[in-house]
Amino acid sequence: MVIATQNPFEFEGTYFLPENQLDRFLLRIRIGYPSRPDERRILHEQPDRAPLDAVRPVMEAGDLVELQNLADRVRVEEVFMDYLQDIVEATRRHDSIEVGVSPRGALALLRAARASALLGGRDYTVPDDFKALVRPVFAHRIVSKSYLRNGDAVSTDEILLEILERIKVPS
Repeated sequence: MVIATQNPFEFEGTYFLPENQLDRFLLRIRIGYPSRPDERRILHEQPDRAPLDAVRPVMEAGDLVELQNLADRVRVEEVFMDYLQDIVEATRRHDSIEVGVSPRGALALLRAARASALLGGRDYTVPDDFKALVRPVFAHRIVSKSYLRNGDAVSTDEILLEILERIKVPS
């Protein structure tokens, strides 16, 4: 399992990964800055020590594998597979997108939706499992035309929101 951070592109020595490497990350989550109270807590709790010294495992590797196996068994109705494919195809046809979501990206959304259902205590998916994860799963997998012209990566979120609004949600 790899968890990585990315500095803003403007930082010296920071370069974007090629699409085929980005495609291997399941999710892109924007964290942003902490709230003022959270930052105050950080300042009080970690003034002189390395925070990694206090990190303790919350589960064993076997537990994680078992959760992955349980997620693989979460049911996905064919109508939701159609919904997933409709979203993926829309990224490939959208006028503002140069490079749409690959089959690896479609698999990533399927896996993430199954995991979401499992975390929600269900052995089946619902549309919200897919909708809530489209941006974290796809935003780093598509290349917008505006990004190619002027480096505007924010527009990918807007495009994905537009696609979600256009695609009929199955019931």
